[in-house]
Amino acid sequence: MRYLYSLLLLCSIVLWSSCRNDFETEPSTGNLQFSRDTVYLDTVFSNIGSSTYNLKVYNRSDDDITIPTIQLAGGESSNYRLNVDGLPGKSFENIDILANDSIFVFIETTANIENFSNENQFLLTDAIEFDTGANQQKVELVTLIQDAVFLYPEKFDDGTTESLSFGFDEEGNEILIEGFFLDETELTFTNEKPYVIYGYAAVPGNRTLNIEAGARVHFHEASGIIVAQDGSLHVNGMLSNDQEALENEVIFESDRLEPDFSEIPGQWGAIWLTAGSTNNQINYATIKNATVGILTESNDGTSNPTLTINNSKIYNSSNAGLLARTGHVEGNNLVIGSAGQSSLSLSLGGQYNFTNCTFANYWTGSYRSLPTVLIENYLETPEQIFVSDLIEANFNNCIIYGNENRELVLNERSEAEYNARFENCLIRYNDFGFGSQGYDFDDENLFPGTIINVNPNFYNPQENEFMIDEESGANSLANPSTATNQDILGTPRSYSPDSGAYESIVFPEED
Repeated sequence: MRYLYSLLLLCSIVLWSSCRNDFETEPSTGNLQFSRDTVYLDTVFSNIGSSTYNLKVYNRSDDDITIPTIQLAGGESSNYRLNVDGLPGKSFENIDILANDSIFVFIETTANIENFSNENQFLLTDAIEFDTGANQQKVELVTLIQDAVFLYPEKFDDGTTESLSFGFDEEGNEILIEGFFLDETELTFTNEKPYVIYGYAAVPGNRTLNIEAGARVHFHEASGIIVAQDGSLHVNGMLSNDQEALENEVIFESDRLEPDFSEIPGQWGAIWLTAGSTNNQINYATIKNATVGILTESNDGTSNPTLTINNSKIYNSSNAGLLARTGHVEGNNLVIGSAGQSSLSLSLGGQYNFTNCTFANYWTGSYRSLPTVLIENYLETPEQIFVSDLIEANFNNCIIYGNENRELVLNERSEAEYNARFENCLIRYNDFGFGSQGYDFDDENLFPGTIINVNPNFYNPQENEFMIDEESGANSLANPSTATNQDILGTPRSYSPDSGAYESIVFPEED
């Protein structure tokens, strides 16, 4: 009987609820509150959609209310789009909010700058209007639209996309990557407008891509630059007066301009210097948030470096900052910061000279199994082990440090030459007696003037800021006869120069 009584009571409640009218509401009286009075949608490129931003609308009263209208002031022609409490559109009627409750409004925009202005930047504005007449309330919308030069592969009528061929795999299938060759009119990137690249932009053989000082190059997902055999890349950045604006540096990064994306690794592919590319030069550049910052394969067979990179920074690479296979690279005042694996990976031998460089890996995004600097004279694949002579790998006045115990690993196979040398360097290496590879840091032939495990006192290593102070272990460590004349910021080296890319400074006091 008790069970039957409970069942009848439950049924009566359900029947009463089903017959009940929807809750009654009062009209909004213009007393809504908002999570912000202006929604700033961060800078986006012309014709590229923004991220989704949100606005919270509060009913602080004790009554259930109805907002008669919510609409964009620009109407149906507005370049903004809304989603109000799950409903997409540009105007809405009779939106309910329960007492002491709230709803979300989501905002996006896409705009073509050519429809508004002849300038390279245009401030797009609108407003969300809540109700009309005396009860109307507004939330302003503001977005900076940035013009750009867009480079992308051709789309064909059959639905396929222009691609670059990289030969055939073991099963005879052609290896294709979405991309295109730059034509003669596209081989100079100026600083007049940013460049946005979709797919891989390829530099043809016997041609040079020149990138002028102050240029900004942005890449869409899975995009990058490829330099073909006999082609060259010249990045002609210069020292900037303003280290915040970096007005003269060349910056390579993603096409997502919102602050939330400014330090996210792996947003684009790589700068890929393929086998046979020649005379590649990079000066005063920042390469950030790639999968591999620079991939250089083989060398051009001459006595000159295939890649010379000076006064440049590579950081937030999801895989490696600089990955070289049988490469020939010279680097001066180079900073390679955090990477998901190695900051610097030298594989399958080659020839390398680095002077006053900072290699520092403080990656925290995931487990990192490789050291900051990895040097090998072989390449192991599932099918085969390839070996090649490491002709030389000279590190002069460098810092090799990070948040793991062993930040330098030298992997050698006896079938090929292996010549590495570290002079006046600061290196982090703690093996605690486990798995020791027998490095003798007292060996003056291999590690002359080098010290280990002395704090470099980086300014803010988690943010890839690797300036050092006067208490740094790298202070006065460099060999004056081999040190660069000035550091990466243009500061002249002292008579007792420091190792690494930066001369020591007095850090500003924290507020």
